[in-house]
Amino acid sequence: MPRESREEWKTYKNVFDNFTLLNLHKLSSQDHFEELRSPVALGKEANIFTAVKGKTHLIVKIYRLENCNFNKMYEYIAPDPRFAGMKKRKRLVILAWVQREYRNLLKAREVIRVPTPIAVKDNILLMELIGRDGPAPPLKDAVPKNLKKFFEKTISNIKALYDAGMVHADLSEFNILNFEEEPVFIDFSQSTTTQHPEADVFLKRDIHNIVKFFHKKGLKTDEKEVYERVVK
Repeated sequence: MPRESREEWKTYKNVFDNFTLLNLHKLSSQDHFEELRSPVALGKEANIFTAVKGKTHLIVKIYRLENCNFNKMYEYIAPDPRFAGMKKRKRLVILAWVQREYRNLLKAREVIRVPTPIAVKDNILLMELIGRDGPAPPLKDAVPKNLKKFFEKTISNIKALYDAGMVHADLSEFNILNFEEEPVFIDFSQSTTTQHPEADVFLKRDIHNIVKFFHKKGLKTDEKEVYERVVK
């Protein structure tokens, strides 16, 4: 395994299960990355780490198989024609969820700036790290200097996705990065097609979350007007 000894990998045994460790070994042996570095976020459903490959820094998102709310995942994924006929089995649903995020990122990157997905292996997703000297901060921690300009770019991104047949479906200040005063959308696992029966509900919720955040920061906007701009 490139630049990493078996002893070093043992330090992760208290963090990951054997299934995840084997998948990390596999991705590393395929030269996708050399070693994990710092944790970025440790959540109930996924842990996110930085990793390195040469001088390149990456993001490794690892879904926790035991903690994921697969019932909620199934509600989102069952109407997706790309996963038609999927049986409601926990591991199958979770692994399909990771594949779905990978495929959603590939589609979204055609129209807006998102982290480029690099590789996927079962419950692990590798992608581009957005940032200069580390991961770019989420919008909640990095309020833009020009609120109106950033807001308009964010709405333009929502519309670009919608025009491409996608709704993010989990958009908020927590999963928009502020990278050099440009919005970068992340966390695309819940994203769905505009043909999903709840797509309009998801879109309105995304718009509500964004309008609410910017309203708190002093920018007055109208949800209905924004919605009409997106769907026209």
